[in-house]
Amino acid sequence: MSIHADRIIKTMKQKSISYGELSKRTKIPKSALQRYATGETAKIPLNRIEDISKALQISPAYIMGWSDDPHSELPSGMQIYDPVVHEIPILGTIAAGLPIYAEQNIEGYTYTDRNGGSEYFALRVKGDSMNAANISEGSLLIVRCQPAVENGEIAVVMVNNENATVKYFRRDDNIVQLIPRSYNPVHQIQIYDLRNDKISIIGKVVECKTEF
Repeated sequence: MSIHADRIIKTMKQKSISYGELSKRTKIPKSALQRYATGETAKIPLNRIEDISKALQISPAYIMGWSDDPHSELPSGMQIYDPVVHEIPILGTIAAGLPIYAEQNIEGYTYTDRNGGSEYFALRVKGDSMNAANISEGSLLIVRCQPAVENGEIAVVMVNNENATVKYFRRDDNIVQLIPRSYNPVHQIQIYDLRNDKISIIGKVVECKTEF
């Protein structure tokens, strides 16, 4: 749910409420509140908007820009549709030997409304090995954690305990192919024999976001 971040900052100043105090009142981490208030994170789960509005004694409609009155109510009969939104970490890299959500890997946070009880993370794309599949450098991939994928699906794969790569996955018996889709001819199919190489699937790419 998008908000008018400046209205949060304005109200905090008017009421002399610090980020630390707002965090205590809402149970929302201080770092997350700072991202909301500065507009770094544009979309916020509805339950957090409601918690912030209660703590600041202003209406959700005001925070979301639907009304210029800080104490306005939603129009009669109007309901806010909001899917279940989850905050997930953005990983700059996925390194072997570290938990996937280790602090060294995390460069920020984003949101997904994908549900179903699965675990998700986001991965910042580096390089051009998948640009012909509309996965360009700097794009944000939403990845569902799972240990296996079907042939032809795009996966995040760890090879021989090195940093993970994003490629089309194909397996035939003991032979695994990691297939790029690039306009750059330098990228070629990588072929591995599971009898000699360790291949670990970290997750399936389910969405690609391009940020401007």
